[in-house]
Amino acid sequence: MKNLSVKCLIVIFLIFSLSCAPQSKKDKTKKIEIMVWGSYKELEIINDTIKIFQKNHPDVKVVISHAPQGGRYIEKILTRAASGTLPDILFCEVNFIDKFIEKDLLLDLSPFLQKDKQLSEKDFFPQIIKRFKRKNKLFALPRDIAPFACIYYNKSLFDKEGVPYPDDSWDLKKFLHIARRLTKPEKSQYGFYTWIWQNFIYAFGGRIVDDLKNPKKCLLNQKQAIEGMKFYHDLIYKYKVMPPPGATEIGFNEMFMTGRIAMYGSGIWETPIFREIKDFKWDVVMFPKGPGGRGFATGGSGYAIAKTSKHPQLAFELLKLLAGEYGEKRLAQTGLAQPALIKLAYGKFWALDTSSPPANKKMLNRAVKYIIFNPFIPEWGEIEQTIITPRVDLIVRNKIDVEKAMNEMTKEINKILQNRETL
Repeated sequence: MKNLSVKCLIVIFLIFSLSCAPQSKKDKTKKIEIMVWGSYKELEIINDTIKIFQKNHPDVKVVISHAPQGGRYIEKILTRAASGTLPDILFCEVNFIDKFIEKDLLLDLSPFLQKDKQLSEKDFFPQIIKRFKRKNKLFALPRDIAPFACIYYNKSLFDKEGVPYPDDSWDLKKFLHIARRLTKPEKSQYGFYTWIWQNFIYAFGGRIVDDLKNPKKCLLNQKQAIEGMKFYHDLIYKYKVMPPPGATEIGFNEMFMTGRIAMYGSGIWETPIFREIKDFKWDVVMFPKGPGGRGFATGGSGYAIAKTSKHPQLAFELLKLLAGEYGEKRLAQTGLAQPALIKLAYGKFWALDTSSPPANKKMLNRAVKYIIFNPFIPEWGEIEQTIITPRVDLIVRNKIDVEKAMNEMTKEINKILQNRETL
């Protein structure tokens, strides 16, 4: 035991000595760390992009840190910020960036773009540029934009039932008619499924808050919002075209892939896995309009630079590859993400590409004008998690009256909005 203790002390001494030893004067390698989440395919594209960057910058070492998606990613970023070890580049989703802006973690990218000869704010969809801006400061370079506007539909099932394919001009009345025709209880076949309840509120002319940038009042208790949520609820319990929770042991997207759901509402990111379908043909159509028009909940993402970065100009050069033509083109080819660059979104790698399904993905470029972001406040993530999602879950499970749930949500959200400090 004594000899073992001595050996341990020697090892600890050596590690301490090496860590404290001065760096070689010849080692002038600069380090840039990027923290992301994402699928294997996304990481593969990011790695390929980094290789190109390092060929042009042999004196720079880029390190990728991968973190879990969602709240745990935010938590990890904030923990590292508190310890003063933020990565140089942060992946930012439209609904998470407010937390980072609130904590003053991000560098303003506007001066970099103003000097750049290859890229400009005008190259991107203005909607997502506005989402990443505060007081004329741009805090992230957009990578993709993601309207929740896709209704994937099983063309082979439509053909079998003699139902004409929908087109982008359809409305909720026609949608419901089709969903009912394609619902076959005896075959455990449903006409439709979606998790996107917000689109129904927008389709009836409702809104969630009065002002996205500076919300003072929740509007979920208004007539249009209640009507939209009732329609969503009725798809399950009145019209029975949508499976209720617990209707199956497999996921709803798997039900679509196995032909048990005729139409599936989601975002374009479902495309890579749906391209694995061999048993039937499919495409996408725009989410139907309602009596109040159209409105789509949305995602989207980009890359930001931490204020603490020691090499901000180099980090920006890498950002230009990740969120520029090369990175966005690669993502578009997988079908995973709609480019935030307007030229690419309307070009051969997206709108004009019909070589792989969905053939109608070009409709997402038109869908962008109908997108409605979550409120631009850092508290909204917690509001969704603790107030909205639990009530919506009760509605979907038929455990609470729709109007009662909407009134309860509104009351609780208004308390927070009235007490918060304006950014």
